[in-house]
Amino acid sequence: MKHYDVIIVGGGAAGFFAAINIAEQNPKLKVTILERGKEGLHKVRVSGGGRCNVTHAEFIPSELVLNYPRGEKELLGPFHQFMTGDTIEWFEKRGVELKIEEDGRMFPITDSSQTIIDCFLNEAKKHQVEVLYNHSVKSIQKEENYWQLETSQGNFFSKKLLIATGSNTKIWQLLEGLGHTILQPVPSLFTFDIKDERIKDIPGVVAQNVEVKVLETNLWSEGPLLITHVGMSAPSILKLSAFGAIELAKRNYKFKIEVNFIRQSLEDCLDNLKEFKQEFAKKTVYKSTQFELPKRLWQKLVLASNMNRETRWADLNKGQLENLASQLTQAVFSVDGKSTFKEEFVTAGGVNLKEINFRTFESKLHNNLYFAGEVINIDAITGGFNFQNAWTGAYIAAKAMSK
Repeated sequence: MKHYDVIIVGGGAAGFFAAINIAEQNPKLKVTILERGKEGLHKVRVSGGGRCNVTHAEFIPSELVLNYPRGEKELLGPFHQFMTGDTIEWFEKRGVELKIEEDGRMFPITDSSQTIIDCFLNEAKKHQVEVLYNHSVKSIQKEENYWQLETSQGNFFSKKLLIATGSNTKIWQLLEGLGHTILQPVPSLFTFDIKDERIKDIPGVVAQNVEVKVLETNLWSEGPLLITHVGMSAPSILKLSAFGAIELAKRNYKFKIEVNFIRQSLEDCLDNLKEFKQEFAKKTVYKSTQFELPKRLWQKLVLASNMNRETRWADLNKGQLENLASQLTQAVFSVDGKSTFKEEFVTAGGVNLKEINFRTFESKLHNNLYFAGEVINIDAITGGFNFQNAWTGAYIAAKAMSK
């Protein structure tokens, strides 16, 4: 039987961050992390293509929360307690400098997630946090004022318990056993699988500023759109996948999207095309790319509008002009399935937010039971926001638990 003051289940971003902050704020406490894998911090390692997208350069809480399809309301208070600026300062104090990229994402200046991992492992060692690997939790029980955990390597007791296991179905089942409600997990960040002549053979092409709607829903988004080997990706698509996670799962990932590649109305586009017809009369439509679209995409849309490579602007009839305007502003694509976005497997689902006190991240059902990170029903779009949720929740829980 091993006795501790604090046990943290899960050796990921939230688990390590909480453990270090607890041990630092109250060195008298005996703190341990139980991690089921042979090493921890897996998501930290693979995030941002191995560079670790630590947070996002958004410094206004009310703006930051807009990046969370689930958790927007609940995180407003916590972000006033521990915000992106605090994250940057926390790492800088420990020798890790972060930099801001053009799109707002923040990475260590080394461009290596190993920097963050080393920081955590060194801090844990320095503050005498015990990290036990290959310890898989089998049961969680409350005995009077203690938590009793049965693991694959013996039993543990502690006064306080923090669950930071991310999307772990087994742990969610144990929490249901304690009376917590778990919202069924569905994937949240994914790309769309689309087979269509208009995007065939042009992977890597990016339309910089598009608007995408999911037909028969209220879902829409804007931003860059990337054509891939299997369909479409980039922020405009990933935002839809996150905000539409539950709706799109209900449709079994079969639905139609409408893409406005140039963000103009059909009428305005048609007026522009009529001007081009005068201006470029002798040129072929195929070779004179307009609206700052990538050339290969323009050519695909031209061919999809009942024209061939030789059709000249002067020869366009009303029907062809309307077809082209419609391909540019109202192109409908059928989505048939999804693919995981890089290594970033994020899920919507987890412990019901109504059962958590967001001033401390403590369970409303059990004293001395805390949560941090993706184990609760909070998730974000891509860009460092999921980690910021982990740092904020872990820090606030740590503050409460170290008392």
